[in-house]
Amino acid sequence: MKILVLNGPNLNMLGIREPALYGSRSYADLVRFIEGTARDAGIEVEVFQTNHEGVLVDRIQAARGTFDGLVVNAAAYTHTSVAILDALKAVGLPTVEVHLTDPETREPFRHVSYVKPAALATFAGFGFDSYARAIRYLSENVK
Repeated sequence: MKILVLNGPNLNMLGIREPALYGSRSYADLVRFIEGTARDAGIEVEVFQTNHEGVLVDRIQAARGTFDGLVVNAAAYTHTSVAILDALKAVGLPTVEVHLTDPETREPFRHVSYVKPAALATFAGFGFDSYARAIRYLSENVK
C-alpha cells in the first residue's frame, strides 16, 4: 500500500505557531513520526506540505493512479475550499481527514469541513497520533 499524506497551510510552522495549542514539536518531527508509523505498518508513504490551495489541488489530482489512499490535513483550507473537495471527489481515492486539534472544540468557523464529505473517516484532536490512526485506518480498510 502507498499513501500520500497532504498537509496544508502553516503546518510547516509547527513548534513555532501557537505552541500552547499545537505543541512544541516541529514539522520535521511530524514528518519523522508519519514515516516511522508507516514503516512500522509496512506501508510506503510520501509526505507533502504546501501553503497554497492550488498546489494541494494539483497534488491531489496527480495522486490518481499512483497512490492507494490519502491522508489529508487541509488545515485552514478545510473550512473554505470547495476546490479541494472537488479534487478529492474527482480522483476518488480513499481519503482520511486528520487534524492535530479538534476543530469542533474551537472557533465556530472551524466547525465546517469541506474535506469531510470526501473522507471515509476523520481523526481529530489526537495530535500526531491523528496521523497514525489515519494510516492504520487505511491499512485495515482499503485493499
